[in-house]
Amino acid sequence: MSDEQGIRLQKVLAQAGLASRRAAEEMIAAGRVEVNGELIIEQGRRVDPEHDEIRVDGSRIPTARRHVYYVLNKPQGVVSTMDDPEGRPCLSDIEGVPHGIRLFHVGRLDTETSGLILLTNDGEFSNRMTHPSYKVLKTYLADVEGRVDAKVIRRLAKGITLEDGPVKPDAVRLVQANDEHSLVEVSLHEGRNRIVRRMMDSVAHPVRRLSRTAIGPVRLGRLGRGDMRELTREELGQLLDLVEL
Repeated sequence: MSDEQGIRLQKVLAQAGLASRRAAEEMIAAGRVEVNGELIIEQGRRVDPEHDEIRVDGSRIPTARRHVYYVLNKPQGVVSTMDDPEGRPCLSDIEGVPHGIRLFHVGRLDTETSGLILLTNDGEFSNRMTHPSYKVLKTYLADVEGRVDAKVIRRLAKGITLEDGPVKPDAVRLVQANDEHSLVEVSLHEGRNRIVRRMMDSVAHPVRRLSRTAIGPVRLGRLGRGDMRELTREELGQLLDLVEL
C-alpha cells in the first residue's frame, strides 16, 4: 500500500469507537498498537480497514465494516431459517430482525430449542463459523427428566456412542438436580443434528427444555427471548481471530 492509499490508523481507531483521534495517537505513540503483527509507533500510518488486522494491547479491534453481526435469542417454536415454505414462524418474523438485506444464520437450532443464534450478511464469516475445522465451541443448558448424578456426568464426560458415531463433549457440568428434573450444562464443538437431546436420551434423562447459551466467547446473558443486539467490538474481534479472518 502506498502512502496515499488507505486510511490513517488513528482515524480508523477512532471510527471503531475505541478512543478519540487524539487518544488514538497517544496509544500509537505508546507502542500499544499493532498492524498485521507489526508494532506501529509512527503517526500517519495508513491501513486498509477491510483487510488489515489491527490490535490494541494485544486485542483484535474490528474496524468499520460493511457487514452486520447480530446476536439473537431464538424463541422455542421458531424455525431456524430466514424463510419457511410451510409458513411456520421463522427468524425473519421476529420483531427487530432487519429486512432488505440477505442475512445468514450462524448455528442452526431445532424448532423446539431456544437460545443463541448469530445473524450476519457476511457469508465467509458464516461459513467459517459453522465449518468443523474451526471447532467453534457451543454451550447448551438442558433441563432434563429425573435426578442426574455424578456417575451420569462422568459417563457423558468420558464420551458416548450414538447411532451416527461417538461424541465426547468438551465439558459437562451439573448445575442443579432434584428428584423431578436436573439442569445440565453441555459444551461441545460439533453440531450434529439434535446432538444434546440424543446424548441425554442415551443416559435415560430425556430433555424437557433446551437452550443454547453461548457460541465461542459470545454469551446469551440477559438477552430476552426474541430480542437481539449487535455483537460487541470485543466479541467480533475474538470470533474473527477464532475463524482466522
